[in-house]
Amino acid sequence: MAHTIAVANQKGGVGKTTTSVNLAAALAMNRRRVLLVDLDPQGNATVGSGVDKDSPEHTGYDVLMQQVSVREAIIELPDAGYDLVPGNSDLTAAEVQLLESEAREQQLRRQLARLKDDYDYILIDCPPALNILTLNALVAARGVLIPIQCEYYALEGLTALLNTIARVQERANPELRINGLLRTMYDPRNNLANQVAAQLMQHFPKQVYSTQIPRNVRLAEAPSHGRTAIQYDRYSRGALAYMALASEVIRRDMQAATAS
Repeated sequence: MAHTIAVANQKGGVGKTTTSVNLAAALAMNRRRVLLVDLDPQGNATVGSGVDKDSPEHTGYDVLMQQVSVREAIIELPDAGYDLVPGNSDLTAAEVQLLESEAREQQLRRQLARLKDDYDYILIDCPPALNILTLNALVAARGVLIPIQCEYYALEGLTALLNTIARVQERANPELRINGLLRTMYDPRNNLANQVAAQLMQHFPKQVYSTQIPRNVRLAEAPSHGRTAIQYDRYSRGALAYMALASEVIRRDMQAATAS
């Protein structure tokens, strides 16, 4: 059964899409069957996967509106190693239309349930907002991966997201859990970054990933070439960090399965 993980943080610029794309590629390198769902109207995960966001016949909008089955929207990306449900600005219209739909927060969950045996991992790249699209992702997911840039306002934004997760657990998805907190764009030479990282470890000792994603030029360059960092330069510090994260994600899931 697929591990469905929402990559979420309402703050922009924290490395959410970079994490979604490169974790998908790294999991695929570990011989996992992976689907990446781009639920962000900006479509950056789609572009970063090497797909023109305006070219697909079907996108996440059509899936959420139940106009096509999720299988009809999937694009196979053999070079990247994973499959993709693309997203683009049409998802902005979905935000409005879903508000008028019955069981509006359940639409993505119903679609992804059809794929439960097709993939080992389904990653959902959420928009930088706590809106109906993010809510659909949290209701559909079994876990949440939270990228956090170690800066002054990081913990303040995290509190709002954790409150939303708690409400989703209570009202719609009791199986939802926090997979982990991921420190992104991390520079150990920065005193503030170290202070925020220490606070995260103090408040969430079991949930912070030991893997840290460094600031890395290759990570920033790769999307402009329509490639993951692992395709672009698999031996770069950024690519190696995401390979380490994939191993940690897999290990945690195996431990959780054994414990249950």
